[in-house]
Amino acid sequence: MATSLNAFEMAQQQFDQVADRLKLDQPVREFLRWPLREYQFRIPVRMDDGTVRMFQGYRVQHNDAIGPNKGGVRFHPAETIDTVRALATWMTWKCAVADIPLGGGKGGVIVDPATLSPGEKERLVRGWIQVMWKNIGPRQDVPAPDVGTTSQMMGWMMDEYSKLRGEYTPGVITGKPVGGGGSLGRTEATGYGVVYTIREACAHLNLDPSQCKAAIQGFGNVAQYSAIGFKEMLGGSVVCVSYFDLKDKQAYTISKEDGIDARFLQSITDQYGSIDKAKAQEAGYVLEDAEAWLKKDVDILIPAALEGQINAESVKWISDRVKIIAEGANGPTTPDADRDIQEKGVFVIPDFLCNCGGVTVSYFEAVQNDMNFYWPKEEVLSKEDQKLTKAFHDVLEMSLKQEVPMRDAAYMVAIARVVKAMQLRGWI
Repeated sequence: MATSLNAFEMAQQQFDQVADRLKLDQPVREFLRWPLREYQFRIPVRMDDGTVRMFQGYRVQHNDAIGPNKGGVRFHPAETIDTVRALATWMTWKCAVADIPLGGGKGGVIVDPATLSPGEKERLVRGWIQVMWKNIGPRQDVPAPDVGTTSQMMGWMMDEYSKLRGEYTPGVITGKPVGGGGSLGRTEATGYGVVYTIREACAHLNLDPSQCKAAIQGFGNVAQYSAIGFKEMLGGSVVCVSYFDLKDKQAYTISKEDGIDARFLQSITDQYGSIDKAKAQEAGYVLEDAEAWLKKDVDILIPAALEGQINAESVKWISDRVKIIAEGANGPTTPDADRDIQEKGVFVIPDFLCNCGGVTVSYFEAVQNDMNFYWPKEEVLSKEDQKLTKAFHDVLEMSLKQEVPMRDAAYMVAIARVVKAMQLRGWI
């Protein structure tokens, strides 16, 4: 389900549409259409067999008018500078719409992490820090985990930075392990945030979530906790999840019409979101093709994998029953598909609102690092719920007031906050 529009072109197109509505001056548009800073570099790593392999690394800092740049480091074999630019741009809007004092950044390495041993991963992430350490920091740019990276890898990154700085600096990285400067509730944060926004959307649409069925694309961290939260917090039923099988190098959909047990599937899933399909089938799950999740007769679709998955071709498969699309992934819907979705009357919770729970709790982690005082899990998740509920209603209010789709409204809220910060700092 590929799209000809690359992720950064999509991010710019979405921005341009809203810039027209906001009547932004051309200099302001040019300021926000492109990142402020970009880093591209090579990382030499000694592999377990003694050879040295070179890896291509990236870090993009889109805008830091509101606060230090913030964003994950993605390890993926198809990583590109444009993907990183797009994700950094969306992070700017994500932080602004959540009303947290951070800007947008993103990093990456072109690598399939599943092909690396633990030692090779450690040497690679430490090498990434050795290149970037002078250009990141708690008051500059704070990396975090993303696709293909883990909390343990963040712990290694923080340790390497602290060694180079000569002082313990936990706030340089978020998404660290609990006990190593990490925050309770961070693991669940993004997926639960998706559920909080679905709850508010259901209330707005007068839907009873306990009577709703959902289909999810992906079964990484975000998808897992979206599935768990949808059932355990809202009483709804998830009929399927899709995933990428690392052994077969292809995607499948695992389904159960009376509802999956997300915690069981989580127990047979590796760290990269690959489900053991043999064990799933033994437990009565049905194995279907990759696109089956999108064709299900459900009330809610949750794309929680990679960008561009709902596009001009695949949007035609969406059931007329679907009322809500909750974008757990970054950029899962292309602009041309967006138009079709609007015509269908589907309520979209846009990505940088729907999945901003992760960066919100990352912000809470950095706050706790600064204080050297850590909150209980219930307090973290309660604060996240308050933040996301407020963000949802800020966007909904803008959508209703301006009579625009939720995506445009989210951009309008976020861009206005960034532009105001730029004005107050005298940048424009």
